[in-house]
Amino acid sequence: MQSGQIISINVGKPEQVEHKGKQVSTAIYKQPVTDPLFLSKVNFDGDGQADLVHHGGVDKAVCVYPLEHYPHWEQALQTELAYGAFGENLTTRGLLETDVCIGDIFKLGAATVQISQPRQPCYKLSIRYGLPEMPLHIQQLGYTGYYLRVLEEGVVSSSDSLVKLKGHPKAITVAFANRLMHHDKNDFEGIKQVLEVEELSSSWRRTFSNRLKGDPGDSSERLTGKNNL
Repeated sequence: MQSGQIISINVGKPEQVEHKGKQVSTAIYKQPVTDPLFLSKVNFDGDGQADLVHHGGVDKAVCVYPLEHYPHWEQALQTELAYGAFGENLTTRGLLETDVCIGDIFKLGAATVQISQPRQPCYKLSIRYGLPEMPLHIQQLGYTGYYLRVLEEGVVSSSDSLVKLKGHPKAITVAFANRLMHHDKNDFEGIKQVLEVEELSSSWRRTFSNRLKGDPGDSSERLTGKNNL
């Protein structure tokens, strides 16, 4: 049975940081915790999100980021990274974007969770690392991580694993969804395939549905924060 190791559980509340002469609220600075935490429908105890448009909510209760991507960023940034470096709640090993599918269901400690969408990196990562191009770089590489919705609440420990209970029959990987969202934007047949997955998050469903209607969307605010600065 497919499973992934939980390397670290990371949480943090929004805080104010200065960026380009203005105060910006962000919860990108997650810290590892060692005690078991209760996972509700919307987040881990002690966690929070500053931007509820792009983060948080029932479709994005838990952000997962694979440890396998850390060496790339440590080399690019020329620094060692602590767990939670990408604002993720779960740093994992063994479940990459190419391995998991939208709608897959996993046991996570006493909780049950389901993959809802890829993560879409935002400009808060630029603030943290001082690299304006970082969100776009993550997006282009496909090293995005992904979000989980919570089907059954429960206590989770860092010694637990993400154990696959049920694979989705459509088998639309996170990597495939990423490719359609960010690269092959005119692959309408592929988009229709993704929209057949009822478990896809409402925000991604809306974006893909609009694209079929001729609206390509605009990701510049998410990537640059232009309307917040």
